[in-house]
Formats: sequence, structure tokens, C-alpha cells
Amino acid sequence: MASLHDFVNLDLSDTTEKIIAEYIWVGGSGMDMRSKARTLPGPVTDPSELPKWNYDGSSTNQAPGDDSEVILYPRAIFKDPFRKGNNILVICDSYTPAGEPIPTNKRAKAAEIFSNPDVEAEEPWFGIEQEYTLLTMSKWPLGWPENGYPGPQGPYYCGNGADKAFGRDIVDAHYKACLYAGINISGINGEVMPGQSMRGDGGIDVINAAIEKLEARHTEHIAAYGEGNERRLTGNHETASINQFTWGVANRGASVRIGRDTEKQGKGYFEDRRPASNMDPYVVTSMIAETTILPAA
Repeated sequence: MASLHDFVNLDLSDTTEKIIAEYIWVGGSGMDMRSKARTLPGPVTDPSELPKWNYDGSSTNQAPGDDSEVILYPRAIFKDPFRKGNNILVICDSYTPAGEPIPTNKRAKAAEIFSNPDVEAEEPWFGIEQEYTLLTMSKWPLGWPENGYPGPQGPYYCGNGADKAFGRDIVDAHYKACLYAGINISGINGEVMPGQSMRGDGGIDVINAAIEKLEARHTEHIAAYGEGNERRLTGNHETASINQFTWGVANRGASVRIGRDTEKQGKGYFEDRRPASNMDPYVVTSMIAETTILPAA
């Protein structure tokens, strides 16, 4: 008798050309993910080949009940590491039936900024360190003593061993799933690397000018850099104060850090250490590009 595992791992390509496309979008809170699947007649290689789709926005806190239809626009395709085969994950953003981006669609504004010729000419690169915490079913951090706290930091950073690297199997599975899907992931301990025109000779001058622009809009950036950031950016534990902009070379306690290699070579990248792990990448990356590249409004 076949088991549930057998059905979950059925290879559809053995019997049909049809594929499953999982449409994914950001929900009403700005942090929750929503998705639903549809059957397509055959493999798809470009988002333009995909149909738009609607959903009930009143059930996701994105539309009123008397006018609840919201339209999904397919924007990017990734291989599905769960269903495998020719099945795909489809990243979408959300619009009204009239074609206007709904308020929670932050991608639309980001696309406008990144399509600006001045921004395109600089080819900005971003590397986002997406931190997360694994929780048990009782909502307690994985590896912490029951109703207690672990020892001080030190042995856990880039640590190895069952008593230090908790949930390593989950982390590794996530890493491999991202690579399978075609997501450009640098590693499982990456760094934030926003950079503009900075990678060429003399780029350190461009970096310094960009940091000055970021300092001038510090309050505005902090407001968009994630919820609860005031609890993280205290000025302690290798963080800068949320109320003061600072920068330095190899200084993990600064708002913006320049690496030693960048200082030595006179070009490279810098790290904005202020965004929280719950930040919206569309909002933050486009704001950095707008501030450091485009003329002030």
C-alpha cells in the first residue's frame, strides 16, 4: 500500500506535461507570506508566460469585504525544491483590478527606483544577511535550556558540534533548497554588502560620499529599517545607538562599517548594520539606492 510519503514525492513528469505553480505573495501585515497553487499545461521559463491571478484580499487584510478582489502579477520564477520536477515557485506582487499597486506592495516603488537610468548605470549590488531564530513548538529558542537561558555569546558564532550548532540539519536543508531553487544565496553566514560604483578604482571616495548621504537621512532610514529596532540598536552588544549615526573601519558597533580590505584597496563595499532581520528588502534596498545614487528631492 502506498504511503503519504509516496504521494508527496510523485514525479508528475512520468505521466503528464502539466506542472504545479505555487503563487507566493506578501500578506497584509507586510511580514506574513501567502500562497496558492494552480495547474499549468506545461513547463514555464519566464514570468511573462504566466497568467495573472486573483485572490480575496479581505481575507489577508489587503482589501475591504465589499471590494475584495486583488490581482497577482507574476514577477519571478524559481524551481520548486518541495515538489521538484518542472514545478515552480512564482513570486508575485499585488494590484487592484484597475492596475494600481495596493499599499502593502512595496515592490512597485522599488522597481520604479531600480529602473531609474541613473541607478541602473551604477549596477548596485546588495547582500542581505537574513538572520532568523529557530523556535520549538513551545515558542522557546531551539537549544536553550527549558525555562532558562544559555551561556554568554562566544562559542556559538560559526560554532560546530551538537552543543553549539543547534538545528544544523534544518539550516543545511534550507541552504540546499535555496540553491536548488536558483536563489542567489552566498552562504549561511553572509554579510550585508550594499554598494554603488564603489567597486572601481577610487571607490573609497564614492563610499565616503554615500555614507554622508546616509547620515543625513538617518532618522528616515531608521523608520523604514524594521519593527522593534529600538530594542536591538541600543549601543550595546556590537550595535550602534538608534539615535546616533556613526561609521568606522572594522567597527561592528557602528551604524555603517567599512571592511579592512575595502580600506586597504581603496574600493569595495560597506555594510549598513542598522536594518533589522524583519525589514522589507524591497523598502530597504531601494531606499539605500535612492539615498546614495539619486539627487536629493
